[in-house]
Amino acid sequence: MGKAFTPRAIDRWRPWIASVVDELVEQLAHEEQPVDLIAHFVRAMPVAVFGRLMGLDGLDRERLAFWSDHAFATTAFPSQQVEEAMLDFFVFGSGLVAQRRAEPGEDLVSSLVQAADEDGELSEEQIVLLTILLVIAGHEVTTTVLSNTMVYLLTEGRDTWNALGTEEGLAPTAIDQLLRGISISDRDVLPGFMRRAVEDVEIGGVLIPAGSMVAADTVTANLDPEVYPEDWRTQPFTSPDTPHLAFGAGPHYCLGAWLARMEMELALHRLPKRLPDLRLAVPVEEIDWRRGLLTRSPNTLPVTW
Repeated sequence: MGKAFTPRAIDRWRPWIASVVDELVEQLAHEEQPVDLIAHFVRAMPVAVFGRLMGLDGLDRERLAFWSDHAFATTAFPSQQVEEAMLDFFVFGSGLVAQRRAEPGEDLVSSLVQAADEDGELSEEQIVLLTILLVIAGHEVTTTVLSNTMVYLLTEGRDTWNALGTEEGLAPTAIDQLLRGISISDRDVLPGFMRRAVEDVEIGGVLIPAGSMVAADTVTANLDPEVYPEDWRTQPFTSPDTPHLAFGAGPHYCLGAWLARMEMELALHRLPKRLPDLRLAVPVEEIDWRRGLLTRSPNTLPVTW
């Protein structure tokens, strides 16, 4: 992989990622029911995939989840506990950067460290922070998106679930609509992504001066009826005419969007194909949700079939 860590290059990894998905689906199919879909598939898949890309195959899932929860925390944990968790995570990242600098391999961390060292623009602290950001972003967002998507597909989106299991080619378009319609943020604590206006702009009769900080509400933007006249739930296999903002836009566009899409495409076809009767084992009202974080998704999702 090395310097060729590009979307086109990683397309060559699709067969391997497919094998990871198939293995996890098969393991799930043989678990005693009910089984927690989050632990046994939704979280396991991106951890396994991104762990390989970053050369972290043996990373403890529970430790990774602990760091991620604290990194995204708002009110979920005491501030002192968050600080201690982030310090522990930073120490891990520092050791990882030092190890890959001394013994580079064909992985994303080695490529990042090599590029940063050659460029000379980033401090050691910035390299470490970027590394641990990639560790979190590489699995946390995919886990959250897929968790919330599964809740929808196993409840009111059942027809979409059934169709996805019959034809793999439907997945790419369905994912666009699912990403557009299903929010992953906790709207109580994250009304929008913080951005700085680079020039004067008037929106709704209100002047926003250049340099002002604004909360860009991409969730509402993705559902704007003037831009997307059709309800995303009624046409799940029709691509929206306008690109959505689930992965951001411009310089803020998610670097890992191609990987997240690939994982979701494979998961949302192969899981319903193998387990078409998969269903929630608890009423939707009893789902245990993660609270007090920037993102919102189920802690557990008991399922049966």
